[in-house]
Amino acid sequence: MFNMNFAKDTVERAISTFAQAWVAAMAIPGPAFVDALKVGAVAALICVGKAIAATRVGDSESGSLVG
Repeated sequence: MFNMNFAKDTVERAISTFAQAWVAAMAIPGPAFVDALKVGAVAALICVGKAIAATRVGDSESGSLVG
């Protein structure tokens, strides 16, 4: 499960998820910069959890659900 391909896939997905959530939080008026960072961090943590769970369903060497 924790091989180099899995690590690369998971890090790439976590970074892109963080960026997407941060941009979305910054796009709406209201949340402060730090709050938007927190939203991004929580989204990235959920993404990593999903990738770990996906090893039980799809390809055990990847963080993808579709194998």
